[in-house]
Amino acid sequence: MMNNGVNGAMRERVLRQLEEVERRYDVRVLYACESGSRGWGFASPDSDYDVRFLYVHPPEWYLRVQPQRDVIELPIDDELDVCGWEWRKALGLLKGANPTLIEWLDSPIVYRQDDVTLSALKEQIPYWFSPLRARWHYLSMARKNFRGYLQGDEVRLKKYFYVLRPLLAVRWIEAGKGAPPMRFAELLAGSDLEVALRREIDELLMRKMRAGEAEYGMRRPLLHAFIHSELARGEVTPTLPDARTGNVSALDKLLYQTVMA
Repeated sequence: MMNNGVNGAMRERVLRQLEEVERRYDVRVLYACESGSRGWGFASPDSDYDVRFLYVHPPEWYLRVQPQRDVIELPIDDELDVCGWEWRKALGLLKGANPTLIEWLDSPIVYRQDDVTLSALKEQIPYWFSPLRARWHYLSMARKNFRGYLQGDEVRLKKYFYVLRPLLAVRWIEAGKGAPPMRFAELLAGSDLEVALRREIDELLMRKMRAGEAEYGMRRPLLHAFIHSELARGEVTPTLPDARTGNVSALDKLLYQTVMA
């Protein structure tokens, strides 16, 4: 049975993997979610699972002179990709208005969550979100993916969404709506697009969700025209605030409370 894009057997496998991470690395997983196409809401039948998590070490780990590794990356297999960030690293990334972390926290597919800790973390997002930095992040992502994936006469259909999604996120930010949602459907619903373009995206989305990850198709001129236009428009940076007003002491307090819990 599918539960928000993840069947029961896979959910159990992910939970077992997270428990193994806790045992092997002596950590406590605070949050774990989907970050890839399943989190974005347009998975293909054979899409893999991109699990991302936040974790905290026991207090003594933080009392060392020599910096320790702050990422856990497990070997990737054909179905499962699991990667986590240490809690102090995550709080530092939030301080730097890291859009990827903020996006993880909006995932519709959550495997594990310490409700109290995550509620406190999410309360900090409005104080650290930077429209200026987020816009640059998503625009750069769209440029890179367009150059890397959509230059041939035939292209992998899924790669259109690797460009369209960040471009719609740019529009969302420019409209003053705050942090873009992870789910593509929400981004699309909040975008003012021409009818023909919206119809083309909807049709491609349905095809992508029925097809395999590797399916190719002919270049779509209407989508390419939109992408070219948005990338060119993106060269002119609008007046956007950095807007970070957070207090670092609040993050320090959250770090201390979480480590000492």
